[in-house]
Amino acid sequence: MSTGLIITLIVAAVVVLALALFLVRSGKGPHSVKRRFGPEYERTVAQHGGDRKAAERELRERLQRHGELRTKPLTPDEREEYAAQWAAVQERFVDAPVEAVVAADRLLSRLAEARGFPGDGYDEQVSALSVHHPRRVQGYREVHAVAVLAREGQADTERLREALVHARALYEDLMAETAHDSRGGGGRRGHDHDRDHAHTGGGAGSRDHGRLSERLHVPGALRRHDTSGGRA
Repeated sequence: MSTGLIITLIVAAVVVLALALFLVRSGKGPHSVKRRFGPEYERTVAQHGGDRKAAERELRERLQRHGELRTKPLTPDEREEYAAQWAAVQERFVDAPVEAVVAADRLLSRLAEARGFPGDGYDEQVSALSVHHPRRVQGYREVHAVAVLAREGQADTERLREALVHARALYEDLMAETAHDSRGGGGRRGHDHDRDHAHTGGGAGSRDHGRLSERLHVPGALRRHDTSGGRA
């Protein structure tokens, strides 16, 4: 092999490597999109019937619209207010599960808007949240969908309970992060928080999440408040 050919091959390899690094850092490579969105990536692929190119195109469009969004920090008074409202939702569930889930859906919408996410429509708000909270946003979708079904009498209490428990994850993320943490999808701490929910409140969030699941799983309440008529 001639020296000229060797040099050409080396240059070509360097160019390919540089291009690959650029795609990863810019979020345009398929692996970087999948890594960033995690379960949201697989959900979007499923929505597109397994068409990964279409899913990646949609996710990149979300990144383009919302990737540079900078969340707003909550004031101490706002944090206290939202914490009190969420506690009230949990307590209300035992006697009025439908009303509690509807209230949780609305609370998440207000809290997301207070943190700087779009407040002019559910779909756009969820789109922005999926960029910055891809591992938690599904809980918001679930509680929103179940709230709609519950108002029509099509969700039993166990389903309402599960929706509220799942929604707690996004609530904790929105309460815990700072503006610096979630710029452009979150700094290192933002990603670590997504991977390990116990970071919330020094581990208290994870313990509260478990207690919430136990507290809302009340057999008597489940039978008493079944709103589905056996349909769900």
